[in-house]
Amino acid sequence: MKVAAVQFEFDETEAYDACVGRMLAVVASAADADLVVLPELWPNGAFSYDRWDSTAESLDGDLVGRLSDAARSASVVLHAGSFIERHPDGSMTNTALVFERDGSLNAVYRKIHLFGFSEGEPKFLAAGRDVVVADTSAGRLGLATCYDLRFPEMFRRLADDRADLIVIPAGWPAKRIEHWTVLVRARAIENQLPVVAVGTAGTHGGVEMGGASLIVDALGVPLSEAGSSEVVIRAEIDPAHTRDWRERFPALGDRRL
Repeated sequence: MKVAAVQFEFDETEAYDACVGRMLAVVASAADADLVVLPELWPNGAFSYDRWDSTAESLDGDLVGRLSDAARSASVVLHAGSFIERHPDGSMTNTALVFERDGSLNAVYRKIHLFGFSEGEPKFLAAGRDVVVADTSAGRLGLATCYDLRFPEMFRRLADDRADLIVIPAGWPAKRIEHWTVLVRARAIENQLPVVAVGTAGTHGGVEMGGASLIVDALGVPLSEAGSSEVVIRAEIDPAHTRDWRERFPALGDRRL
C-alpha cells in the first residue's frame, strides 16, 4: 500500500477558502497513492480557538463535499485529517473523516481525548465516545487524533479490533515534539502495527507547530520522516511484513491483563 502523508503549513494570515483550495490541490497531486492522510484541524488551526466558531461546518457542509470530490477525482482513500464539526444542537467536535476512492464517506471519528485540561479543546468542544476502525479498500484503519496518542489503552482497543495500521493526524507543538516521535514509535512497537502520523507546520494561535510527520512499520522503524516545514512524505506499507513480524515475535499472545 502506497501512503502519502501531507504535512501542511499555514497560519491565520491565510484566508479559509485559499487554505482549503491549496489543500485540495495537494490531494490531487498525490493521486498515485492508495492512502492520503491530512493533518489535524488544517482548515481551522489547532490552537486558533478564536477561528473555530466561524469556520465550523456540519457534515453536509461545503468542506465535506469538496473533500469527497477530491477523493473521487484522485481515486484515493482519503483520511481528511480533522475539522471543527458543528452539530444541530450547536455543540462542536474535532472530527476526522475517511473517504473511499469513489468519494463516499466511509468513517467518522470524533476525538475522544481533548487537549487543554480546563482550557483549549475541553472549553470549546464536546468529546467523542466511539473508538473507530475504518474498513476501507486500503485496509482497516485504526483512527486516533493528536492527544489520543498519550493514551495507550485506546490503541490496544484498535489493535484488538483488527486494525491493519493506525492513522494519527495531529497539530503537535514544537516544544513537545520529542514526545510525539517517541510515542508514535511506542504505539507501533507495543501493538505491532504500522503507524501513519501526520503533523502540521506553521504557527496556530501563537503556538509553533512541530511538524515531524513520520510513517513507521510494525517494529517502530521509520520508513519516512519529515522536518518542520511543509512536505508530503511517502512510504509503502506491506501487510505481509506486519503478519510476518507478528508470527516471528508473537508478544501480543502473552498478554495477561
